[in-house]
This record gives sequence, structure tokens and C-alpha cells, in this order.
Amino acid sequence: MIISTINVNGIRAAVKQRSADNLGLLAWLEQTRADIVCLQETRADDDQLAAALAPALADGWSVASADAHRKGRNGVAVLSRRPFTAVRVGLPTADEFADHGRYLEVDVDGCPDKTAGGLTIASVYVHTGEADTPHQAEKERFMAGLAARMAALSRQRRDVVVCGDWNIAHTENDIKNWKGNVKKSGFLPSERQWLSDLLAAGWVDVVRHLHPDTAGPYSWWSWRGRAFDNDAGWRIDYQLANKRLAARVRAARVERADAYALRWSDHAPVTVEYGRDKIGPS
Repeated sequence: MIISTINVNGIRAAVKQRSADNLGLLAWLEQTRADIVCLQETRADDDQLAAALAPALADGWSVASADAHRKGRNGVAVLSRRPFTAVRVGLPTADEFADHGRYLEVDVDGCPDKTAGGLTIASVYVHTGEADTPHQAEKERFMAGLAARMAALSRQRRDVVVCGDWNIAHTENDIKNWKGNVKKSGFLPSERQWLSDLLAAGWVDVVRHLHPDTAGPYSWWSWRGRAFDNDAGWRIDYQLANKRLAARVRAARVERADAYALRWSDHAPVTVEYGRDKIGPS
């Protein structure tokens, strides 16, 4: 099972030509080996999303989505090569965000022999926030609801992974210019502690698990200046897996474009390969 997550920064822009070589999300979907792809910030309603992804859907992908109540904002989705057995929109622990297009859960069958008990995948888009403003307070309410839902998911006897754009860099290794951002949303001590608490509760940041004590790999770079060329990025796109799934992680990488001109989003896909058999400590 290979799972990718990517903030597309607008699904309709991501499928259009964004480089001299006519690369984009659809071309990436044609070549990826992923079985599941979580999307964030689609900025499209269900009909617009289906239209943008029509070639991929014709090639056999299935899509589940949660659009936003505000036109052109937010929106999350999950693409799958396997049929969905259940789809749940919104956080059951936070009614305030039910129609914000920030959280979507899907279930798919597990291994062909059914021994894995099935797999739950969530696509999440956490607020950007702004320190000491109502926007930050809203972000923190969403974070509280997300933590409560993840606590409930952790009690299930099945594989679970929550993927997405968390808009929080957890440690100094997750942001190039950490000294300049210690008082800004995305690197606030309270946000970082919130992520630490999730990990202490048993969730595993599988990319960091396989790439410990290194700077990055970053997954977001500003379009402005030479941030991408200088690799002055943030690692804010995570896959947090429960212990039973994390014990089977085999490989993890950020699919950073080879050049600025080849980017079709300001984020890069974060791709993780999970095996059937446990290969490490849980």
C-alpha cells in the first residue's frame, strides 16, 4: 500500500499547464505508484472537482470529497484505486467545522486476505492561522476537535493514517528559518506541543521516523523569491499513522520537483510505502 498526500493549491490550477513541459497533477497521477492520494485545498465544489479529475477518474481512480461552504476556499479529497467501503465528512467532535471542507475520512479494505482489518485514511487541512487573532483561535478549536477524533481513531482495531497539510512545523528541523518564525502561526510553542502530544499518545510521524535528526525533508516552499532554489522550506505535510500501521512502514519521501519551473503546487507530494508484514518495533 502506497499513500501520498499533497496540497494542490487549487485543483483546477494544478491540472493545467504550470510548466514548460506541460506537467501537472494529471501527469503525476498517470505515473504515480500510489494506491491512495489525499488532496487538500482543492478550492472546488464536487462537480468542479470531478470535472478537473475526469481523465484520472476515467483511468480507474475513485474520488471522495468534502467541499467548503465558502466558494473557492479549502476543500479536501481522497483518490483511491480501491473502492471505498465508507466515507465520512467533517469532524464528529467539532460541529463548527462540519461544512468547512477541512476533514474527510474514508475506509478501504485491508490486505486481500482481510487479516489487516481494513484501513482508514483521513485527509486534513489545518488552518493557516495568525498569532493573537481570531483566526488563530479558530485554528486552535479545529486542532482540539481533530485531536479528539484522532483519540477515538486510535482505539479502533484497524490501520489508520491521517494525512494532510497540518500548517505546523513540529521542530527546528522542520523549518529552514526557524529563528525568524518562533512567534508566528505555524511554529508557535503551543502548536508544536500539540503535535508532540499526538505523538506521545501513540501516533507516528512516519517520514520523521525514517529520516531522524535531519533538516527536512521540506514539503512547502513559497512561490516568491528563491525559497525553492535555496530549499528554504517548511515541513508541514505529514502522515501520522497509528502504531500498527507505522510498524509496517518501508519507505517515505518527499517528491520535490527537479526545478522551480516543474512545480504544479507550492507543496510537494509526501509519499509513504507500507508493507503487509511488520518489519520494525511498534
